[in-house]
Amino acid sequence: NNRGIAYLSKEDYDRALADFNQAIKIQPNFAPAYLNRVAIYFIKENYDLAIADCNQVIKLQPDLALGYMKRGIAYFFKGDRDRAITDLNQAIKLQPDLVLAYSIRGSIYYDKGDYNLAISDYNQAIKLEPDDFEIYRDRGDIYKNKGDYERAIADYNQAIKLKPDFASAYNSRGIFYKNKGNYDRAIADYNQAIKLKPDFALAYANRGNTYQRKGDYDRAITDYNQAIKLTPHEAFHYRNRSYTYALKGNYDRALADVNQAFKLEPNSAGGYHRRGFVYAGKGDYDQAIADYNQALKLIEDKGKTITDLKKKVTTTYDVAQIYYDRGLTYRKQGKKEQAISDFKKTLELTKEPKMRQDAEKELKKFGITLR
Repeated sequence: NNRGIAYLSKEDYDRALADFNQAIKIQPNFAPAYLNRVAIYFIKENYDLAIADCNQVIKLQPDLALGYMKRGIAYFFKGDRDRAITDLNQAIKLQPDLVLAYSIRGSIYYDKGDYNLAISDYNQAIKLEPDDFEIYRDRGDIYKNKGDYERAIADYNQAIKLKPDFASAYNSRGIFYKNKGNYDRAIADYNQAIKLKPDFALAYANRGNTYQRKGDYDRAITDYNQAIKLTPHEAFHYRNRSYTYALKGNYDRALADVNQAFKLEPNSAGGYHRRGFVYAGKGDYDQAIADYNQALKLIEDKGKTITDLKKKVTTTYDVAQIYYDRGLTYRKQGKKEQAISDFKKTLELTKEPKMRQDAEKELKKFGITLR
């Protein structure tokens, strides 16, 4: 078991697994070996085997909080959020100072859209571990999505203060500045994130999004290209590049990218949104509206925020942008009332200055001034 732990720390996962297997063969009731083997199964993404080992740990040591916590994580990786929360509740009941259980349960509440419960859990985690810079970053992300920008920036600043080389915090703060319309400060933060972590694909993607917002489409595409080079199996990079090609009027390349995104992630709200925008540009308005509608339906069913704990990536679909783009298509179809409704919905959902200005300009075309 101890040699397995050593191999695990060296990232020699096959040898670690072999040693944990041998420990269990020698002593089938040795709970630590099952618990350690769970870590290997997480890395190999074999969550059913992880759950089976956790079941064995709980059978052998029913009062061990880690058994419930790890099983809760495995359930979440399998998409069973309710069972995950039940196990994490039990872990916290058995060990009220288990910081990781609070932060993971907070992540699940965040994924479910229960922001207040998520913040409550992160507050408790910070109370127990006030110098954990990652928890401040995570709580900042929730405040950002709630629209509580002052608290969000305070958390990002605290994360960076605790760990000045924390690339992920600069990336998150960059998203915050981008959403506030402060594109130059956002780009400065992404630059710092990339300087600290040159293979940080998400920072390239987010910087690309900011260049896109600024109308600098060529720089945006350069950043998306780099993100795709670093992580070629991430669908959202292709979706973002598709949208930018469509903004440039290159609809064939845009459609090729969104089709690749669908291959990687077949039923994505972001994919339908981006494809709708491409079809609208090509003049196929009915298909565009159908795709926008499907995107909104998926968000309604699944939520706008999708958290992948394995990759430590959170995708938040920009619902306001979908309404705005659908409104443009309705206007081109001559469907005045539907277009007006979508532009008003855009203003209801976004605080980003540029998007608000764009929606207000569209409403003025119909003779509607809101302020």
